[in-house]
Amino acid sequence: MVSRLREWLRDRLGLEALEHVADKKDVPVHRHSFWYYWGGMTLFLFGIQVATGILLLLYYRASADEAYESVRFIMTQVSFGWLIRSIHSWSANLMIGAVMVHMFSAFMLKAYRAPREATWLSGMVLLGLSLAFGFSGYLLPWNQLAFFATKVGTDITGAVPVIGPFMLRFLRGGEHITGGTLTRFFGFHVAILPAVVTVILGVHLYLVTHHGMSVPPSVEGRTPPPPRMKFVPNFLLRDMVGWLAALALLALLAALFPWELGLKADPYASAPAGIKPEWYFGWMFQTLRMLPSHILGIEGELVGILGIGLGGVVWLLVPFLDDPRGQGPRARFWRVLGAVAIVYVVVFTLLVYRGATP
Repeated sequence: MVSRLREWLRDRLGLEALEHVADKKDVPVHRHSFWYYWGGMTLFLFGIQVATGILLLLYYRASADEAYESVRFIMTQVSFGWLIRSIHSWSANLMIGAVMVHMFSAFMLKAYRAPREATWLSGMVLLGLSLAFGFSGYLLPWNQLAFFATKVGTDITGAVPVIGPFMLRFLRGGEHITGGTLTRFFGFHVAILPAVVTVILGVHLYLVTHHGMSVPPSVEGRTPPPPRMKFVPNFLLRDMVGWLAALALLALLAALFPWELGLKADPYASAPAGIKPEWYFGWMFQTLRMLPSHILGIEGELVGILGIGLGGVVWLLVPFLDDPRGQGPRARFWRVLGAVAIVYVVVFTLLVYRGATP
């Protein structure tokens, strides 16, 4: 009966194509293979986000009058509601951490070389969407810290030349943060961003499957070439071990450090002392905070925003700027630049949370 059911499903769903792809796909084995697992880890944590987000959506109310109370109800009255919310919040942070590790490892291993330029571009779009998920979801509990952090974040967006004022009103739904802003961020978080991510993620996974795993330039020219393992089941089973470890870490963090709710947002209250953004925006926040008020007669914050934006564009276009062979002086320059960027992001993020001042 099991055999007949398998045949029935194969005929109706066209599973032969999936079986062919699974049988064909393999992964190179070398000393840098560890970094291949971070893409799957990011995808797993995104799945945790979707599952816990759906559960939270059953009780959440997206209005200024009910949002805070609905989250408090989830945490105090719903069975295991506090656990689901904590897992959702912790998995969001771990997911962004995983996608950043995935991005930096792809950069350092030059996985963006031809013919994988489009894979890099789609991955960078997914990184931006992950940050947008974090930014939009931060306001939804409608607590004091999230309210003022969102105000600071949108104020920075409003300082961007030309499009800044428009983007400020677009994000806030007006000049100020109100209940309309909360409803708008809720729409971004549960409808618009998931729809866009689904499309881009599908494209990204197709490109990874089509082109296969990249091999670093230091390994590519070796004779004999590096051995390869089957994706199914060998690599997938190893991937799943990492997922189980991540699930155990999430349960531990959620149980020992449950996500706090804080005080309800009050637009007329003063901003909390020492307000900081989420850690993944910390390096940008610290950069802007350490700049002088004016640089060559130009407002320091504007110079910082333009510099960060220019750096992001250069980082996005690195597949077209680096040596296509991944070797030579130009390739070494980009490798050093990547190492400097990693150190810069880590150090400036730590400065925020250690309370460093200019």
